[in-house]
Amino acid sequence: MTDGSDPVLVRRAKIAGWVSLGLRLGYGLFALAVVVFFAGIVFGFVGPLTAVITFCLIVGSFVLAPAIVFQYAVKAADRADREGSW
Repeated sequence: MTDGSDPVLVRRAKIAGWVSLGLRLGYGLFALAVVVFFAGIVFGFVGPLTAVITFCLIVGSFVLAPAIVFQYAVKAADRADREGSW
């Protein structure tokens, strides 16, 4: 993405990498919660299954929310650089 000469672009690329990781982790936890939820439908909602579902939803929300906000910020900064509207 960058040639390493502009520290702002280097920092933005690093943040974009963290955002990508946060999105994958957050959506992955939500997907795991859905899979475990359907397992609970089949096998019954015993304590461990409900704990896993709750954990995945809570941690997934805490990871995904800031990742989405920073994703919009990185995209807006890239768009502003392209258009020269800063």
